[in-house]
Amino acid sequence: MAELLGVAVLGAGHMGADHIRRLDQVVSGARVAAVADPDLDRAKDAVAGLDGVTVHADPLAALDAPGVEAVLIASPGPAHEEPLLAAFERGLPVLCEKPMVPDSTGALRVVEAEAGLGRRLAQIGFMRRYDAEYRRLKSLLDGGGLGRPLMLHCTHRNVSSPPGFTSAMLINSSVSHEIDAARWLLGQELTAVTVLRPRPSSDAPDGLLDPQLVLFETDGGALVDVEVFVNCGFGYQVRCEAVCERGSARIGEDHTMLVTSAGGARAEVAQDYLVRFADAYDREVQAWVDATRQGLVTGPSSWDGYASSVVAEAGVRALESGGRTAVELAPRPDLYADLSR
Repeated sequence: MAELLGVAVLGAGHMGADHIRRLDQVVSGARVAAVADPDLDRAKDAVAGLDGVTVHADPLAALDAPGVEAVLIASPGPAHEEPLLAAFERGLPVLCEKPMVPDSTGALRVVEAEAGLGRRLAQIGFMRRYDAEYRRLKSLLDGGGLGRPLMLHCTHRNVSSPPGFTSAMLINSSVSHEIDAARWLLGQELTAVTVLRPRPSSDAPDGLLDPQLVLFETDGGALVDVEVFVNCGFGYQVRCEAVCERGSARIGEDHTMLVTSAGGARAEVAQDYLVRFADAYDREVQAWVDATRQGLVTGPSSWDGYASSVVAEAGVRALESGGRTAVELAPRPDLYADLSR
């Protein structure tokens, strides 16, 4: 392997451009070797000032570009499956943003393809596992000092939803992070989901069911509730409280600056997930680069990506039906048997 890991970044939009900046300016041990985006002008803008980077409209051409040793997929979710499978065919390690593949059928194809290789190549971008507060909560729960976790109370709020955002996307785009976080924090699979719908906010676009209250059941007997509100208007907030047999622990309250002046106090509220989770993204990509350079694959697996897609699909069905919907996972391949669940 070269002195710097050559990475092909697929997607040069909001997330992809931030990862290009991160690989160039923040992460050590890696460089951007190629970028692919259907909008070539956007791709060229994202790599302006970087030397030795080839730009492509076709993601598969970027995989075959000179110097590419690993792949970071930051394109929209429906475009993930093809480059994931192509990377597996080429033996290239991959960091793939969530959702791994939005539909569970495609996600299962990815799991089966990787399992057929007999080794892991993909890490899925559930960056909350790298957030300092989430990691402290995970360590606390694993330590057992508070007893068995009984409930997780979660909050996920955005300033506003982008154009074209649908009621289903509150679950399969926004709550997908809580789906993985809950599975990881509890070490349990989610087995059923119910979605409750209050009267929509007057600030929500016409037809958007916002907010929603999503309730998950687990195979360990715990309950997880998620308030998702993507047009709250004031900021980006992510909170989680674990209620256990002998105590509780809450994160996400103080991830801010308190400014006191002119006889008053004002707490800043992050306006964007790239601000709130900037450190988590940095740690995530650095961990991926470090592991890849050692020939290892760590972090959330393709199975985690698949499970998230299955649960999200069940959540959308529950939203549409108004009833409790069971989650049915395929048998887990042996490749993923030694993971935390």
